[in-house]
Amino acid sequence: MTTNKDLDKLIRNLPLFIQEQLNTHVLKDKLIEVVLDLGRRPEARFLDRTEYLSQKVVSWQDIDYITKRIGKFSNENRAGIERTLHRISCIRNRQFLINGLTCRIGRVVFGTISVIRDLLESKKSILILGKPGVGKTTIVREIGRVFADEMGKRVIIIDTSNEIAGDSDISHSGIGQARRMQVPKTELQHQIMIEAVENHMPQIIIIDEIGTEFEVLAARTIAEKGVQLIGTTHGNYLKNLIKNPSLSELIGGIEYVTLSDDEAKRRGTQKSILERKAYPTFEIVIEINQANYWTIHESISHSIDLLLSNKYGNEQVREFIFTEKIKLKCHFAQNYSSFISKKQLGLSENLNVFENSWPKINQSNNSKFLQSGTKDFVIYSYSISNNLIKEAFSKLGIKFRITNLIREASIIIGLKEPLKQNLKLKELAKYKQIPIYSLNKLSLYYFLKLVQTLQS
Repeated sequence: MTTNKDLDKLIRNLPLFIQEQLNTHVLKDKLIEVVLDLGRRPEARFLDRTEYLSQKVVSWQDIDYITKRIGKFSNENRAGIERTLHRISCIRNRQFLINGLTCRIGRVVFGTISVIRDLLESKKSILILGKPGVGKTTIVREIGRVFADEMGKRVIIIDTSNEIAGDSDISHSGIGQARRMQVPKTELQHQIMIEAVENHMPQIIIIDEIGTEFEVLAARTIAEKGVQLIGTTHGNYLKNLIKNPSLSELIGGIEYVTLSDDEAKRRGTQKSILERKAYPTFEIVIEINQANYWTIHESISHSIDLLLSNKYGNEQVREFIFTEKIKLKCHFAQNYSSFISKKQLGLSENLNVFENSWPKINQSNNSKFLQSGTKDFVIYSYSISNNLIKEAFSKLGIKFRITNLIREASIIIGLKEPLKQNLKLKELAKYKQIPIYSLNKLSLYYFLKLVQTLQS
């Protein structure tokens, strides 16, 4: 769901002849940018096309009219409108006079990150990768709100250009209860990142547009302190990070290694090969290929290793459509399983995707129940998102019901480590003769395999 209540505040600051066109435009809700260049007709840019808004060309008076009604431009030639998320960037001539404006529309979009809710709950650092204008800032804004409001986390947003929380000392409501630290100068972003950790005890830090070596080093320092990171950077694909020398350290860094003759022969490679230098700062990478089409690398270290050896990656694709409800489609790159062992994926050696943490709990009854197929699953979830459960069971067409009462459950599913720590749950499940199954790792792929196994 998108909220456009702030759009009118931007339109009211534009010249009257542009206001009239935008207020009546059928694609007003899909507007991305309004571009005004001196001596040219004003343009409106939408998701899939660009249109002229008038036959009249933009004059000095029109540009002056806008600049006097908005905030002051920073050293980066950016300004905003009080209590909104819009960004106005200017182009200057050789005399430093403004002769062009790009008015970028900022929106709050609720529900976008439902497609990666399970990744947020994994407590791993996530890097969002995408080209400019694809919606990275909108995504991290919603992530901040969900972490702070729905998960009760201490969140600090490093808002360098005031795009995430708006151009005001009072943060926009779109970030919920997350706190925002503004950056006075772009080159000081890395210092504010470290200051946030040292002074404000965050559990999660959100950084938009990591782009310099100092920021990369600061992100690595924060990760070593045990703080979860959510960051964005420019690039279409994971390969772009490998080829970018200033950003490659985010994924562990790349170096040439010379192998011995025997080792090169054993691997079936040349003697000089590329390898990852260290453990990645971010554990998960999300490629925003399109607004509703995302590629997920849940184990970035394995994805990088496979890319460097010219093998398939263990990525998945998540596609969603905003209608009345969010519909998810998920598929995986073919043939990648042959390159990754169970041990590499963190799976049990005895089970395909899950392991039964307490196999002595009514084992004979469990087998009979799971093989009968005549009874609906009544699931009690522990440390796993209900949305993930609903998606997996619905995708395979299995009847199920989620309950908040353990006594009603026919099966308990959760993550291994949290389940191990809950002794009361274990005792109650044993008393009620309810089987408990644990996932070593939280992801849709593993959960689908678990459900398939339960169904068989």
